Amino acid sequence: MFQDVSELKSFYTSPLGKISARLIRKQIRSLWPSVRNMDVLGLGYAPPFLETLREEANHTIAIMPAQQGVMRWPRFKDHDKVRHGRYNGNLSTIARETDVPLKDARMDRIILVHCLEHTDHSKQMLREIWRILAPGGRVLIIVPSRLGPWCRSEATPFGHGKPFSTNQIRQMLSNNMLSPTRSTAALFLPPFKSRTMLTALATLETTGQRWWSRFAGVLIIEAEKQIYAANPTDAKKKLVTKPIMIGTQRANQSRVKT
Repeated sequence: MFQDVSELKSFYTSPLGKISARLIRKQIRSLWPSVRNMDVLGLGYAPPFLETLREEANHTIAIMPAQQGVMRWPRFKDHDKVRHGRYNGNLSTIARETDVPLKDARMDRIILVHCLEHTDHSKQMLREIWRILAPGGRVLIIVPSRLGPWCRSEATPFGHGKPFSTNQIRQMLSNNMLSPTRSTAALFLPPFKSRTMLTALATLETTGQRWWSRFAGVLIIEAEKQIYAANPTDAKKKLVTKPIMIGTQRANQSRVKT
């Protein structure tokens, strides 16, 4: 079951939520130092992580699942940038996570957050991500870690839904034509709420990555869109599979007898 969008918004406007978003954004930037001139999509509840990418990306959009609900993003219009055509006043919309209203091979980068752990249709959703990714495009999966303390606390969004291990995510991606490339993690201390412990959460993050990386609260796995090519197998009657369209949910194929 998806969390309501109002609950997610409330968390990310809290002191713990703000620090959590900052620490996760830092890891996103370590994997994607630049998205200049790229088209970026956030699927799930991604506004806290899209803010730093919006200034340099060519286009940025947030699509929120229908069962979660939707909120306006960005919250306030930037009239100067609207006037110069950088973006309009609202960059968010609502859709089913298995039926994203975008053209094939449209997006260069996708951030999937607060979505995979909640959906009952993970295979269909990942195939939809494959469809809308451009050739060579990449997706960043952000999910709660099953070994970390955050998945055991319902006080944060990462304590809701199904937690994962890195191997589970990698296998799931590989089964859906997405090749895992790199991974990192974030949130290495328990989800404290006191201001003193919040400071510790931020300052000890680097130490946590070095010494107790297995117990991170959040896993961040990058994957690249795979494009397959089949080879002939029969010497007498070879069936050559030729992809004739890239970017569809199931690539149309034609068979040629040789």
